[in-house]
Amino acid sequence: MRRWLVPCLLLALNVACATARPVPTGAEPARLLPWSEQLAVREAWLVKRHEMLLPMMRQHGVGMWIIVNEEFHDDPLTQYVAPPRPYAGNRDIFVFIDAGAQGLKKYALTSYPEESLTRFFESPKEPLKPKEEELAELYTWYRPATIALGIGGKRGVTRSLTRDSYALLAAGLGPEAEARFISAAPLIEEYLDTRIPEELEHYRTLVVLTEQVVKRAFSPEVVKPGVTKVGDVRRWLYDELGRWGVGTWFQPDLRVQRKGQGNASSRGFLAVAKEDLVIQRGDLLHVDFGISYLGLHSDWQKMAYVLREGEQDVPEGLKRALANTNAVQDALVRESRPGRSASEVFEAVMAGMNEKGIVAQVYSHPLGNQGHALGASIDFRSTSRQEAPRKLREGSYIAIELNTRTPVPEWDGQEVFAMQEDPAYLTVEGWRFFVPRQEAYYVIP
Repeated sequence: MRRWLVPCLLLALNVACATARPVPTGAEPARLLPWSEQLAVREAWLVKRHEMLLPMMRQHGVGMWIIVNEEFHDDPLTQYVAPPRPYAGNRDIFVFIDAGAQGLKKYALTSYPEESLTRFFESPKEPLKPKEEELAELYTWYRPATIALGIGGKRGVTRSLTRDSYALLAAGLGPEAEARFISAAPLIEEYLDTRIPEELEHYRTLVVLTEQVVKRAFSPEVVKPGVTKVGDVRRWLYDELGRWGVGTWFQPDLRVQRKGQGNASSRGFLAVAKEDLVIQRGDLLHVDFGISYLGLHSDWQKMAYVLREGEQDVPEGLKRALANTNAVQDALVRESRPGRSASEVFEAVMAGMNEKGIVAQVYSHPLGNQGHALGASIDFRSTSRQEAPRKLREGSYIAIELNTRTPVPEWDGQEVFAMQEDPAYLTVEGWRFFVPRQEAYYVIP
């Protein structure tokens, strides 16, 4: 079977095979592209990404960058450095070279040098030589001072080279070249954390879809108090992903807070609810959910309240809890600017909350080509990591993820977690949400 003639790999490639269609609810429905148009859009982005690569390589002292894709064990970088199509050629190698005055040279050493690849890369002519020989020739021609590989990083996408592929590169390039191997982690981080303007409106579509799916999940369409279980809502979310032909990068989590019941915790956070827990009137619901589309990923947390018999509105104490969380979001937006370190922003936000008497946790992280993407994270864990402070980069996407704990009088002083997570992008004036944040609970009557 040729490489392109395979079934849609929705979860692996995050590409939808569905035709364009509107979300059934909402004033501004999201409209997804058919698969062929998604491929065309992403390949247009790839042209832009390749154009920005050479300055990045020079900034990080990279003479040659090699990505190895293993059949049935894709490198997570492949769909962002090469056309985002299935690769099943045993071992496919993509090479980027700083050729000095000749600029950026790009080679694809693949088992099937097809047209979709040769639009972006030079490929060996028939008959094909062993890839080790092709690599040795490239090294001899260009003699790069450094060769960057997916090794030595702290995240999966920066340490993805397999042991056997490393051995192949070392044998093919020889001992002299092996001595020039370096980690590609800094280059990978900048490459993946640099958003291009053409992505923004497509990402907004992704966030709109995420919001509209969650609103339906937290509505009488799905939740019947006294009947619906947490697992029912989760399964409904999975079925909606399938109906839309999109994927997710993590299991949707639901949490339930209830008057008179203590809040079980897990690793310092409110614990995920059991699948068989039945949702009751008076419950405060929370969902953590993300959608994958066009090689981009959303991350979204929202809350809903199930009205008790006779209630017409959410209790004031719960409203204050959400308002406290909105205040933390305001502070994070206000304190963030391109070039400022993430740790500075975190410290400023927490100082402001301490002055206001708000008990808060901040654990925001980059978004983009991964759900937990590379880049500067504004979170309480950053201050304890033994690494240089990372600066915010204009245009980056982030999940503004945080919570507050507030005693609620109507719940006899019981503390309530109000958790929110919103995708945003960084401008010179701070973060801007892709869609308006939640300032009132979804209400299930």
